[in-house]
Amino acid sequence: MFRKLINKIKQTNFVYDYAQMMPYVRPYWWQAIAAVALTIPVGALDAVIAWALKPYMDVVMVEKNSTTYWIPIIIILFSALQSGLTFLVNYTNTWVGSKIANDMKIRLYEKLMSYDCGFFDTNTSGNVIMRFNNDVDAACSGLLTNLKMFFTRFFSSVSLIIVLFYNSWQLAIVAVVVLMFALYPLKNVRKKIKDVNRQMVETNAEVITHYNEAFSGNRVVSSYNLYDYQAARIKDTLHRVFRLGMKIIQRTGMLSPFMHFVVSLGIALVIWLGSYLIISGQITSGNFVSFIAALVLLYNPIKGIGNNFNSVQLALMAMERVFELLQATPKITEKENPKILKGLKKGIEYKGVCFEYLTGKPVLKDINLKVSKGETIAFVGNSGGGKSTMVSLLERFYDVTKGKITIDGTDLRDLSIESLHNNMAIVFQDNFLFDSTIRENILLGKLDATEDEIAEAVKNACLTDFIKELPLGLDTPIGERGSKLSGGQRQRVAIARAFLKNAPIVILDEATSALDNKSEAIVQQAIENLMKDRTVFVIAHRLSTVRHADKIVVINYGEIVEQGSHEELINKPGSIYASLYQAQLQ
Repeated sequence: MFRKLINKIKQTNFVYDYAQMMPYVRPYWWQAIAAVALTIPVGALDAVIAWALKPYMDVVMVEKNSTTYWIPIIIILFSALQSGLTFLVNYTNTWVGSKIANDMKIRLYEKLMSYDCGFFDTNTSGNVIMRFNNDVDAACSGLLTNLKMFFTRFFSSVSLIIVLFYNSWQLAIVAVVVLMFALYPLKNVRKKIKDVNRQMVETNAEVITHYNEAFSGNRVVSSYNLYDYQAARIKDTLHRVFRLGMKIIQRTGMLSPFMHFVVSLGIALVIWLGSYLIISGQITSGNFVSFIAALVLLYNPIKGIGNNFNSVQLALMAMERVFELLQATPKITEKENPKILKGLKKGIEYKGVCFEYLTGKPVLKDINLKVSKGETIAFVGNSGGGKSTMVSLLERFYDVTKGKITIDGTDLRDLSIESLHNNMAIVFQDNFLFDSTIRENILLGKLDATEDEIAEAVKNACLTDFIKELPLGLDTPIGERGSKLSGGQRQRVAIARAFLKNAPIVILDEATSALDNKSEAIVQQAIENLMKDRTVFVIAHRLSTVRHADKIVVINYGEIVEQGSHEELINKPGSIYASLYQAQLQ
């Protein structure tokens, strides 16, 4: 019974969504209450003008008496007060809403950082920006608009309805019945636009992705003359956005016209009935004019509420998507009270490891491998065979589908993720550098490193001569993704970062495969410095770079087909490694 009640509350959406917002509102509770409290006089003051018209009409217009000169002054004073309070409401609501939005964005960003690589494999950058940033803005701006509009209109409506009943209970009943009839169609708005809105969000995410691709892939676009192709892609996406927008209008566009018609009908009925009541002496002319003024103030916002209500529903749906993300559980999680990894003492072992990115399509099949402390292990083999996946599983970017990987006999899944990553340094083929300086990018390996430690890392990464040539040295900005550096320079900055981290386990994921011979020679020297006295995993296409590995593991189509030293494999009859090596030499 209790669960049914909770589900029923969830279905009301408005109440449930705002209840979920409360933890984010609580730090600014008093400011939020002040913003709501200010809407009471702002809304209630709407009734002052309507109420003041009764004595004015009865005394001045009917009795020809000028003793009510104070009424216009009161109206001016109250209008000035209402304007000032309206500014305070807008300012306070914006302040509270912006604070809440920032807190939610920080929480969502932290959540985004906790997601595993599989999440980023299946979501575009546009989808991430829409859901983790734009939806928060839509939800919180909707919160501001909804709360301000709801409370202001609520207190305004209550005060105006009191004025209606004060002037004529008969006319007030007619007005309220018409009002209920005008608002009735709003109950189905959410159902009509929910599916279309979901498609709209996805399509808008595609638009953002197109812009990101135009920025990141500008050289490919230029070199292949893809201007028309890219323009056609975004044109198609924008046409879909247009069609979805029109579909929302088709489903909800008649709300405002319908309400306008019903409200006009209500005013006509009131005028007709009011004329009869005046003639029969049941109300005065002042009552009637005051009633009509209050009715117009009450009804006018209703005429356009259909469009406003659409915006309210879109904000609520954005809020739902935000909380869906906040409540989601990443696939890669820690156990309670995980073990802390403090260096590598014995070795690493893959035990019957199987893995698949897509169900039913295995990438690794029953992998068994032992790596002792201080060994250098090289993974070679066909492209797509599973080499990078081997080290991705070791970093716990993904979890194994079957089997386990252990470090010093402890399953990776029993270890603290933070301590696991603290004990590993990785250099990729295309290392990501942040839009800052060389110093700041190197310091990511150890944020509290001393100048001596930085200098040592720069020296071991073979960066000293390069940095001396720069006017700003280590404080030289390198652009987004290190765009102002060459490929070899970017690799060496990444190696310096790995040096500074000083982790016992080093992973080199094709770290030199994209470099020319000269750059490769310099980077290779930096890599050899990094490999000293560490347990190293190397992924390489150029087999000449792994000749001195302690163990070379050949992986083809997800299976280990042979392993041994270079000399052992090169002299082994029918060796796959020997065939690959000879083919590369030729």
